[in-house]
Amino acid sequence: MKSVLSNNTITIILSGRIDSNNHEETYSEIKDILVKNTFESLVLDFKEVEYISSAGLRVVLKLKKEYDSLAIINTSIDVYDIFEMTGFTQLMDVKKATKFISVKGAEVIGSGYFSTVYRVDSDTIVKVFNITSDEEQIDRELRRAKDAFVGGIPTAISFDIVDVEDGKKGVRFELLNSKCLRDCFRDDKDHYNEWLSRYIDLLKTINSTKCKDPNIVDIKKFYIEKVEYLKDYLKDDYKKAMDLIQSVEDRDTFVHGDCHFKNILVQNDELLLIDMDTLSKGHPIFELSALRFAYMVFNEFDKGNSLRFFGMEDEFCEKLYNDVVDGYLGKLKGDEKDKIAFVSYLQMCWWNRAEKDSDEIFNNCFKRMLSYLNKLDNLNI
Repeated sequence: MKSVLSNNTITIILSGRIDSNNHEETYSEIKDILVKNTFESLVLDFKEVEYISSAGLRVVLKLKKEYDSLAIINTSIDVYDIFEMTGFTQLMDVKKATKFISVKGAEVIGSGYFSTVYRVDSDTIVKVFNITSDEEQIDRELRRAKDAFVGGIPTAISFDIVDVEDGKKGVRFELLNSKCLRDCFRDDKDHYNEWLSRYIDLLKTINSTKCKDPNIVDIKKFYIEKVEYLKDYLKDDYKKAMDLIQSVEDRDTFVHGDCHFKNILVQNDELLLIDMDTLSKGHPIFELSALRFAYMVFNEFDKGNSLRFFGMEDEFCEKLYNDVVDGYLGKLKGDEKDKIAFVSYLQMCWWNRAEKDSDEIFNNCFKRMLSYLNKLDNLNI
């Protein structure tokens, strides 16, 4: 048993099996190390631990009671599963070991603002996070995906968090002999209506599945925050904008929030979601406005955006959006698309200011948002 003391943290490196045959000896060796050192935090490094039994877990629990700072790092997937199934991950900080997988030169099969999905080989797909390298944030997304999967939403099953190039983090997924839904629309145009129908069915499945996790945030809260963020720009229109968002009916069903066709994979004829970073709950107007935001709004202020981002012509993406909304809502009332448009422009205005983007684009988008704001009384669809 080895130990390292650094910055008031003592790390004890364990190995092999920790079970009924050696749990008392393991505890005694750890205690011998601890009484000889002065430290503030205790870390157990499980990188070389192959297995831990209930007797070993009792050793960990005993140490946790004696040293509240106890954390466990570098567990294998199997050992982590034992900690998770027995509730230890709720009692203490337990982290999986992360291995390095290179995505250099790998095929990109899906991408968005927040992440890029690579096929490394026939057995491995890795979703790389473009924005964050925070394991806790990534782990939260994995938990969201698990909740959605258990609830009946078709999602890809993830295995573990990995390191990739440039200090980024990724998630390794189950074997997915799949392709991006975007490619189906692009390469199989003769079956456009079939892919469209399945796309709409997926959206309806998401938006009709009840969310039972109290930790999933209501998406309306995010839009209330967007209005608040734009308060100084809205001025006298602030109250009406806030009232409109507040008027949206509360729902306890899932909203993906970024369900464009590059975030969907097709495996064995089934559509699977690969990106759950924006998963929330709430009214479908926020789902549909996010699609308008992705497929149409950027193009209005930056021609050719869809071709650059999606690899599809702006006109195709506009048609796809309209076909999706028409198929999703059925026979539309006169102002339903106006309501969706207002929310999409609100999102674009917030995005533009948060990203410190072009003033010209913001001003033009803001005018369009106000034009809808002034003629709407509510956002019910």
